[in-house]
Amino acid sequence: MKYLHLIWAALFRRKARTFFTLVSILAAFLLFGMLDATRSAFSSGGDSVIGVDRLLTTSRYSIIQSLPASLSTRMQAVPGVKNVGYANWFGGIYQDPKNFVLSFAVSDNYLDIYHEIVLPPEQRKAFESTRTGAIVGEALAKRYGWKVGDKIPLQSTIFPQRNGDKTWPFDLVGIYTPAKGAANGTDQQFFFHHKYFEDANAFQSVGTTVGWYVVQLTSADKADSVAKAIDALSANSDHETKTQTEQAFNASFVKQLGDIGLIVSAIMGAVFFTLILLTGNTMAQAVRERTNELAVLKTIGFSSRSVLGMVLTEGILLLLLGGILGLAMASVVVPIVAKGSGGMLNLPPLGMQTWVLGIVLMLVIGALVGALPAIRAMRLNIVDALAGR
Repeated sequence: MKYLHLIWAALFRRKARTFFTLVSILAAFLLFGMLDATRSAFSSGGDSVIGVDRLLTTSRYSIIQSLPASLSTRMQAVPGVKNVGYANWFGGIYQDPKNFVLSFAVSDNYLDIYHEIVLPPEQRKAFESTRTGAIVGEALAKRYGWKVGDKIPLQSTIFPQRNGDKTWPFDLVGIYTPAKGAANGTDQQFFFHHKYFEDANAFQSVGTTVGWYVVQLTSADKADSVAKAIDALSANSDHETKTQTEQAFNASFVKQLGDIGLIVSAIMGAVFFTLILLTGNTMAQAVRERTNELAVLKTIGFSSRSVLGMVLTEGILLLLLGGILGLAMASVVVPIVAKGSGGMLNLPPLGMQTWVLGIVLMLVIGALVGALPAIRAMRLNIVDALAGR
């Protein structure tokens, strides 16, 4: 640290070059922070420990293919099953096509299965007794300025009513909060009665089909045996099922979009490879310009190791300055992007893991780009350097 003033002076010897290099590093780590938040958003949706006692049963062939409502009673009789609920995708839009609402028609016992949806008792009672009643997450209600008592018109992207109108009226009777440990995005959802959906849906006969089943287990340890038993109920039929844990279902759903982790890694690999070339060239050029100065330092008593350490530290300091600024900016930008997406992208704030990984990358890249110039400086021959050779 006693040579920090020398390192700092050398780093900003060419201010314009250092500035543009810092901007490049900042941009790289800003991108790293945002992409890592995106990866976390997609991978954390099924990480909630609250749902370990739940299974999801969907069509074996496609999630958009409905299942018979008659399966519910048979599934309930399977040993290890505590409760069976069901739901259907609705795909609502509020006022403007850009205002997509994550909306579901759910069974009457749905809230008994999803304990992370915390609803005040009086609002739960109102929901149960109101045919057109709906409940929404607090983040979704805040986004659109909804409050209990409002009438919410949602236009379905798929299902028209029996009268041909695609705009469904709902009475907002409750605003729930997610319990601690709930999956990311829980507070961005809209729920209403499946019975209302059946009665008014032009594409469905009352009580015939459901979108998917949610199975609550008596014990999470029975997940595999129960899943096999449920799938055996419809084996060799025209409605074969696939039953899996909630985490596995969410992971498979995300994989339909692509391997997010691989995509993020590939992008960041290309970014950091380019960054290494850029900063490596900057460091090499900076050391070449200071050959005489480094020779003078050795002449007045600086050891080769000291010169090596100073040049290496210069490279690491360059990466730390730009990288920390980039991650700090990402910490500010990520919530703004999440808010601007209207709830469609629930990006979590940058966590300690992202910061630690980012700083490790700064140190490693700084050491890599500084290594060759530092070794060259360490091996510098005083006589040849002062002679300009």
